[in-house]
Amino acid sequence: MQLVSPLTIDDFEQLPDELAYYHELVDGELVDVSGNTLGHNRLRDLLIMMLLSYVNEHKLGSVVGEQEYDFGGNAHGPDVSLFGPDKAGLADDKKRVQRFVPDLAIEIVSESDTFAKLVKKVDRYRDFGTKESWIFDIDSRRAFLFSEERDVVLRDYQQFESSLIPGFSIRLGDLFDRL
Repeated sequence: MQLVSPLTIDDFEQLPDELAYYHELVDGELVDVSGNTLGHNRLRDLLIMMLLSYVNEHKLGSVVGEQEYDFGGNAHGPDVSLFGPDKAGLADDKKRVQRFVPDLAIEIVSESDTFAKLVKKVDRYRDFGTKESWIFDIDSRRAFLFSEERDVVLRDYQQFESSLIPGFSIRLGDLFDRL
């Protein structure tokens, strides 16, 4: 398949799976996002497992992994995302790229995605309406919170908690120890 740049979200939606998987659409270009390590995948899956159970029980919305959303014509798929019940009607099970942004986006630093690139992504998420974004760094055992209220660095003795998930929290060290 011949790709013509710049690509749009609709073009990205039409790509065959082998071209679209493990790619995001950034400024009209396909960008490789493959190469996650086992630690990265374990943390992503652990967060999904913990959040999914709690969010479902309390009817706080939907938690998904690696779902792509439209951030101003760019298709990014946070490692973990949450969108509230108010956006449930916008979700389209047949679309690769959801035409809204999540309320919460979580990224995990990996070999293929440097911290600087993730901060740029998080800035884009926030610019297009994501209320809260987190970056987890396994190596430093830290998390970085970017929200409407504050930007903060959290160490492993502090809590991962979000105003979007009232009542849920876990000490970061306990989370990292489970990897």
